[in-house]
Amino acid sequence: MMSEQVNVLVADDDRDIRDLISFKLGQAGFRLRVFDDGTSALAGIEADPPDLAVLDVMMPGLSGIDVLRKVRGEERLRAVRVILLTARSRDADVDAGFATGADDYIIKPFSPRELLHRVNAVLARQRS
Repeated sequence: MMSEQVNVLVADDDRDIRDLISFKLGQAGFRLRVFDDGTSALAGIEADPPDLAVLDVMMPGLSGIDVLRKVRGEERLRAVRVILLTARSRDADVDAGFATGADDYIIKPFSPRELLHRVNAVLARQRS
């Protein structure tokens, strides 16, 4: 995989989780931009659309679902792949994430290795 070519935006209000994701994806060669809330993440997506956004569902300001809804509502941003991260594991929450247009949904806690596999799988589906 040509991960060094891939631009990934990460947004999570939990510093430890942001650091974990940044370390794992950075180690794999992805170019990263990291935000700690949904409002700045959306601004980052609109200013320079990434190939993939990894968004925490529950963040201050705009939630990951709010950001996803806005991304899917804008024609020029529809190609951005989105993985939602959340501690909410009820079927209704997962269904709501996919219904809004998420490409994948990862439940916390997650292993960094699983995250990397899911990121690569979403990007591989986008290419095919």
